[in-house]
Amino acid sequence: MAKCTIRYWASAKEAAGTAEETVEADSLAAALEAACHLHPDDRFRRVLGASSLLVDENPVGRRAHGEVAVTDGTVIEVLPPFAGG
Repeated sequence: MAKCTIRYWASAKEAAGTAEETVEADSLAAALEAACHLHPDDRFRRVLGASSLLVDENPVGRRAHGEVAVTDGTVIEVLPPFAGG
């Protein structure tokens, strides 16, 4: 398992109650599941499900989260939809 950092922005930060945290995982899917265990409320899951994700500054897009590997030092950014223009 690798130690990776999850950074939360805007409403994701509010839902998590923190700007970032470290989890142990071997894939993006495992990292997100670890975050859900830390924040078991529905609001966090809803925000996470609506968010765009970056892994080491690269957009995940529609790739299966289980196929996106993470290693020690990987940074995952959780970017919820932003309002305004």
